[in-house]
Amino acid sequence: MLWHTFSQPEWLPLVLGLSGGAGAVGLPSAPPAERVSAPAAAIIAPAAAAENSVFDEKTALGASQRVIGEPVGDYEVTDRSGKRIRLVSYRGKPLLVSFVYTGCTHVCPTTTKFLAGALAEAQRALGADSFATLTIGFNVPFDTPQAMRDFARRQGVRLANWEFAAADAATVGALTRDLGFSYYPVAGGFDHITQVTIVDAAGRVYRQVYGESFDLPQLVEPLRELVTGTPLPALSLPQMLDKIRVLCTVYDPASGRYRLNYALFIEIFAGLTVIGGTLLFLVIGRHRARRSRG
Repeated sequence: MLWHTFSQPEWLPLVLGLSGGAGAVGLPSAPPAERVSAPAAAIIAPAAAAENSVFDEKTALGASQRVIGEPVGDYEVTDRSGKRIRLVSYRGKPLLVSFVYTGCTHVCPTTTKFLAGALAEAQRALGADSFATLTIGFNVPFDTPQAMRDFARRQGVRLANWEFAAADAATVGALTRDLGFSYYPVAGGFDHITQVTIVDAAGRVYRQVYGESFDLPQLVEPLRELVTGTPLPALSLPQMLDKIRVLCTVYDPASGRYRLNYALFIEIFAGLTVIGGTLLFLVIGRHRARRSRG
């Protein structure tokens, strides 16, 4: 079902990820959208809204897909503590961004809690510092830093590297355009696409993941591609071991979690042993050859 109707003030959060790839993992034939209620005074006409007065799924999906590979601008938001931060400060690692309406009493909290579980598993599989998450309130001027702080507290969000922030109307409008998120005011609320967007370390849209909930690999695997595929300087031993751990985690559908692939560890160890043995054999052979010539 493309949209849902609710009788109380609600808004579904958007999770964004940036990078430069094509196509969405597990892309449904029609992305989920919903109709959510909000107090009439709280509705702000979105800058990204099309001229159509009716939400059109194909138009929304097209706008979402067209931004893949495109850069996201450097915008300034205000975090829960009142500190102003710029999106450019997140460059260097993948970023997930979500939009929420803090007055939501059902869908936003439910979706944020689902996202929290997915992010916890992604951090467990890839490392807590391997990517960042930013949730922004779109309902200006009601989604203030204080409102965002209260919203995060109510959802029990305690994960590292997940910030909740407020932004002004111009910034919200620009961000939704850059990230391909369409939302339309209707009587008592909004119609909108439901998506998770993944952004790469260079600040480009990489993948869109659709739905109020999704299978973990749809989020974790694109992140893994970014985490393991980004060129890195020479790694220290701890960093190298962590890299191997990331490469050796696999998704277990039975448990719905990521686990270490010990078979791959064994293969890596066996391969390193063979290479080490070969090098040792060559070194010993060269040493003996020198001694025989001496």
